[in-house]
Formats: sequence, structure tokens, C-alpha cells
Amino acid sequence: MSETADTGAAAFCANLVREADFDRYAATLFVLPEKRRSLLALAAFNAEIVRVRSQVSQPLPGEVRLQWWTDLLAGSAHGGAEGNPVAAELIRAIAEHGLPIEPLTRLIEAHIFDLYNDPMPDWAVLEPHLAETDGALLALGARVLGQTNGQNAETIDHIARHAGVVVGVARIVARLPYDSARRQLYLPNDVLQRHGCDLEQVFGGQSRPALKAALADVIADARKHLDQALQELTELPAAVRPAFLPLALARRDLDRLASPERDPFTPFDRSRLATLWTLWRASRSKLFRI
Repeated sequence: MSETADTGAAAFCANLVREADFDRYAATLFVLPEKRRSLLALAAFNAEIVRVRSQVSQPLPGEVRLQWWTDLLAGSAHGGAEGNPVAAELIRAIAEHGLPIEPLTRLIEAHIFDLYNDPMPDWAVLEPHLAETDGALLALGARVLGQTNGQNAETIDHIARHAGVVVGVARIVARLPYDSARRQLYLPNDVLQRHGCDLEQVFGGQSRPALKAALADVIADARKHLDQALQELTELPAAVRPAFLPLALARRDLDRLASPERDPFTPFDRSRLATLWTLWRASRSKLFRI
């Protein structure tokens, strides 16, 4: 790839992430500049995978698109990364930082769930799902930021599983109005049933006490994971910790989403200014300061 094309691919990924996933884009502004490009490559890859659901009307074409990315990582995709700036940047980041392929492949496989309207059955399925999606991105980002040995890698993966649940639950609760309108549900169905909340009530946008109680339970569990992640984060080298800055946004969001007065079907909004301010304050704290 020529230098011009190389620069163009990096700019393409930055623009894609800024528009499709501003939270992750903003988080990269608070890490060392030389690490930012690879973090944006990972975030752009994730954005491409996540938006497959909105680009297809049937599951099969979506599975075909996801399979292309799986084949790319396996080195067998037709045409390889040529002509695809996100693929080119992802391959570059993998090579530069020696990133493992398996978590990226599992992330793709986990997002096959998005293509179908099956409800999330229970916590036993949701937690690994979030660990393999949001958690995987956090763990890979940590590897980009710092050299890891076997012990560090194990600690990173453990923290990322907790952090992935926190970030994922905050997103799921915030996106409830959007997901329920297309009859897709990521809230664990066992929790809904335990509180007597019917799926059709959720799909119909009915804000009942049973749903609020179920959401309160889900948020409470996410906060337990948050406490564990923040406690264990101190075990990591300072250079690696900024990879987990999205926890600051999730913590803020969970506090707002947990308000008993809030209608869960009211669109949740956080301004870009609030996003940047929250991340800046966290980056200046002892826990995340480089």
C-alpha cells in the first residue's frame, strides 16, 4: 500500500468511528498519540461488524458479510484487504502489536445473534456475549497500549470480561427504545420473567413497574462488575489502564439510567461535550492517568 493510500485508510477509519461510535472515538483522544491509530482500527472494525444488522433485511446476507471478515482474519478472504480501508488498518494493527486473532473471530461470531430476533435467554448467555464483544475490544485495546506478558494478559482478560459487561449493559439499557421497536431484545429474558414482565409489553413500549424492576436488577448486576473491574484495574501497569476509560462513560450512564423516575422508552442521550468532559475527568484521575 502506498503512503498516500495508507494515510487515507487511517483517516477513513477515524472518520468512520467518529460518526458511528463517538464514545470509542473520544476515548482514543486520551491515549498516547502513537497508539491512537491502532485503537481506531479496532473500533472501525467493530463498527463495520455491528452495522451489518442495519444493512440487511434477512439474516443470510448478514451472515455472508460476517463470514467475509472471518475469512479475512483466516487469510482466505476473496481479494483480501485490498480496497477495504478498515480491513487494511485492522491487518496493520494486528501485525504491529501481535494481536491474537481468536478474540476478533469470536467477536464476529457473537454478532451473528444480532441478525435474528431471538430474545437473549438469560445472564448465562448474556455475560459471555458481552465479554466476547465489548470485553474483547477493551482487552485488545489494552494490548495495543502496553507490552503484555503472560500474567498481565491473564489479568487484562479478566478485567475486560467484567468491564465488557458494564459497558454492554449500559448500552443495552440505553438502546432499549431502539431495539424494542425492531423487536430485538438483549435484556436477559430470565430476569424479565422473574419480575413478571412480558416480552410483548417491552416490544409495545409499555413502561410497567415490572420492567423497571427488571432493569434495576440488570443495572445492579452491572454495577457489581463495575466495582470489580475498578478494583482490579490497579493491578495493571499505568500505561495500559486508559484502554478501560469507557468504564467512566458507562458508570455515568448507569447512574442516569437507574433513576426510578426515568421512562425506559425515552431515548437516552449524552451530548458529545458531556462525553468528552467525562473522559477528560477520568483521564486526570489517579486510576487512569498515564
